[in-house]
Amino acid sequence: MMSNDVLRSVRYMLDLSDSKVVEIFALAGSEVPLEDVQAWMKKDDDAAFRKLPDVLMGYFLNGLIFYRRGKSEDAPAPSIERRMNNNIFMKKLRIAFELKTTDIPDVLLKANFKISQAEVGAIFRNPDHKNFRECGDQILRNFLKGLTMIHRPAPAKKG
Repeated sequence: MMSNDVLRSVRYMLDLSDSKVVEIFALAGSEVPLEDVQAWMKKDDDAAFRKLPDVLMGYFLNGLIFYRRGKSEDAPAPSIERRMNNNIFMKKLRIAFELKTTDIPDVLLKANFKISQAEVGAIFRNPDHKNFRECGDQILRNFLKGLTMIHRPAPAKKG
């Protein structure tokens, strides 16, 4: 998935304003202008759309970890990846939302997507490991959908 899609999903999930997104970048030490954030939030076919660079997405995800969990002076800051992929998105989101690897199948089940614990474990393995598995767009999309259902539940229907 593109970094812009993940950023849009997290913004919607947590009901973040553009200015709050700027603050989250700043938590990880990256100063981004509000205009850039607004351009990254545009749909791909909009003339004002701009692709979010991978390195800045790394700053956003680290900032999200600090925003959700707090910044520890004892622990070193997470590394900033120069190239992002779905596996890294999953790892950083798992940390930000304080999920264990065993929680991931339940989050995916919220989005009606079944996955085994072994498949989840393979996604979080080191890429050099023989059982490593690339995280596909479908898994990441459903993971974001499941997280959204947990953190932004649909309003109860009147009736």
